[in-house]
Amino acid sequence: MTNISGASSGSSTTRRGRVMGVPMVCWCGAEIVGKISKSDPNPYRRYFRCAFAVSNKLMDDNHVFKWVDEALLNEVDRLSSEAKRLEQMVRESEIVFDGAEYEKMVFDKVLMKVEEEVFQKV
Repeated sequence: MTNISGASSGSSTTRRGRVMGVPMVCWCGAEIVGKISKSDPNPYRRYFRCAFAVSNKLMDDNHVFKWVDEALLNEVDRLSSEAKRLEQMVRESEIVFDGAEYEKMVFDKVLMKVEEEVFQKV
């Protein structure tokens, strides 16, 4: 097999743009396969590669290539951002809930006063 993993750069770019996280399919529609580097600069380092590019032994092409460790770090960063976004949504919904709870409490007090006034008049 041709050594396609000699580069140490991890930013995977394709004709369709930068691949973030773990790639699922290449821009060409081919599936992504996991491989292990046999190059001197990156011995035994795992990477994701377009199955079409692997089967045709393509080098320096625009098909997906991404180091596994960098892809997983991208995923962790994405999940961290998503967790922060969800935490913010929960905080905002608690504020809305607290406001609704306060409104219900005020409504109940007003209702009790009205009922007392009506009862006194009767």
